[in-house]
Parts: sequence; C-alpha cells; structure tokens
Amino acid sequence: MRILIIGAGKMGTFFSDLLCFKHTVGIFDTDPQRLRFTFNTQRMTDPEEIRTFNPELVINAATVKFTLDAFRMVMPYVAKECILADIASVKTGLPEFYADCNHPFVSTHPMFGPTFASLSNLSNENAIIISEGDHLGKIFFKDLYSELHLNIREYTFKEHDEVIAYSLSIPFASTLVFGSIMKHQDAPGTTYKRHMAIAHGLMSEDDYLLTEILFNPNTISQLTNIQEKLEQLKEIIARKDSAAMRDFLESVRQNLK
Repeated sequence: MRILIIGAGKMGTFFSDLLCFKHTVGIFDTDPQRLRFTFNTQRMTDPEEIRTFNPELVINAATVKFTLDAFRMVMPYVAKECILADIASVKTGLPEFYADCNHPFVSTHPMFGPTFASLSNLSNENAIIISEGDHLGKIFFKDLYSELHLNIREYTFKEHDEVIAYSLSIPFASTLVFGSIMKHQDAPGTTYKRHMAIAHGLMSEDDYLLTEILFNPNTISQLTNIQEKLEQLKEIIARKDSAAMRDFLESVRQNLK
C-alpha cells in the first residue's frame, strides 16, 4: 500500500519507521529539517509531490493544533478513494470534517506517547479505533496495532471524548495542581521524585495539546469529582478522624484494583 504520513514529528517518524518495510511510505512536512532522519521513505516538502505519489492512505500525524489544516492542505492532491486517517488525541472538529470531506476515513488514538511510553515495548499500552470509520481503514489499524501487541478498544467519537476526559483530564489536572504548588526540595522523597518526573514529562508536551484535552466538555464533571474528594479528605484531616481515614483509604484501594 502507498501510505503518506503528514508530519515528521515523533509520532510521524514512529509510524514511518513502523510501516516502511511492508509498504511504500512517503512522509510530508513543510520543514525539510524535520525530514533529515527519516528512513526508507520518500521525503516530500511540496504538496505537488503528493499528487505524483498518489497515496492510498494518508495518516495525519501533524500536531493537534494543525490536524485539520494539514488535511485541507493535502486533500487537493489525493484521489477521492484515498482513505484519510488521523491519530489525534483530541478529536475536536474531526467528526464534522469527515462528514463533509467526501473521502473514506478512519480515526484512531494510540494511547501512548513518546514522553512516557517505551515505543519498543507497547504490550501494556492501549489504542482506540473510532467505530464510525471506514471498514478497510479500521482493519488496517487493527492489524497494525495487533502486531504491536496493543490492547485495542473501539469507541464512537462521543465515547472517545468521555474516555479521554477520564483517563487524561484527571491525571493532567491532578499533575498541574501538584506542580503549581511545588517548591524546591533539598531532600525529596521517592514518591515526591516520581510525581516530579511525571510533572516534568507532562510539561514537556505541547501547550495546545494540554489545553485542548482539558477543554474537553467532559472535563468539568471530572474536576467536580476531584474537588468533592479533596473536600472530603480535607474534612477528615481537619477532624483527625482515624476511622473515616481508614474508610477513605480502603475506598481508594478498592478503586485501584
């Protein structure tokens, strides 16, 4: 299959390296410097090169902020039967775009990133495939993710946003609150250092990505849950209520099972 990857960032080059031995892969980026280390692929910086390449599948790995713009840039140069695919962690605007694009499409979300995951060992990681997509496109990604030993889940666009609010918005918000009150520690404990490592990793991510994930409409309800539990914990500590603290800790252990 002829596969075009848009964007030579970390995820774009990851997919390029992954696919280039079984498929004919081209990678397009407007910045030629980002194409220097791509391997066994056709490098493109001019959209006209895409027309000649004539991809059967386009995987959009552009930064979340530019996902829709990247699609619009290449669409005039790809055939109508070409499948459009995204791997965006934020799906804002994509259902509406796909509804009007007159192309078959598939939308997925690899639930791992270069900041925390080991891309050489993904057996404990997950991937989401959006159920509304093209059948052949979904089969392609199911086979690909199965080869990586990823745990695959299929959700609608709506269900995806709900899952992301729970699995990303909660830890993102909790880490941001942790980081916002931190100060230098001369003798940090192990737990503190682990939290700091997570905070530093999170803050290395793109600001737009963090903002869009937190602006998910489902985030507010999750933040409300956090506030309620913090208030409950605050009251237990203020009362020095040992019995209530035991119950609270036990409820946390049950949630973590």
